[in-house]
Amino acid sequence: MSVYIVPFLFATILIAAIYRRLPVYQIFLEGAEHGMQVVISIFPTILAVLTAVGMLRASGALELLIHILSPLTEWLGIPKEVMPLALMRPISGGGSLGILSELFGRVSPDSEPGVIASVLMGSTETTFYTLCVYFRKTRVKYTKQILPAALLGDLVGILCAVWVTRMLLFR
Repeated sequence: MSVYIVPFLFATILIAAIYRRLPVYQIFLEGAEHGMQVVISIFPTILAVLTAVGMLRASGALELLIHILSPLTEWLGIPKEVMPLALMRPISGGGSLGILSELFGRVSPDSEPGVIASVLMGSTETTFYTLCVYFRKTRVKYTKQILPAALLGDLVGILCAVWVTRMLLFR
């Protein structure tokens, strides 16, 4: 049934536009042009974030950070297999999806680290990416409180993913 939702919405919008005698094709072209302007305006920011993610992974800095944080993460109960994902998720959705895929190549998606990683992907945000794109588009100047609050939200999402998954599935 859910397979038909998008075609149904598309047909409904098209029929309503024709019924109202709107220039459907012209409106579509204007929307596509506006969308391309948005893409062009945020592209440098996206390129910078993706370059930083690639450098972080290739340089070994991610592994070093995981090693430094390991005493704290063990105390919090975060599986070491999930740490690369927990650190990458606030930076990049694509990078974290790649890490999740690598994780599923090493452990089963039904294992404790696999389920925690899946819940973590759904309960955290690509904070830096989102803020970079948002700040670039809206030209926000006062960001002092936004980043710490967003990162605190990510930390809470990570901890809740670990604790709730363990509480509900693995106890």
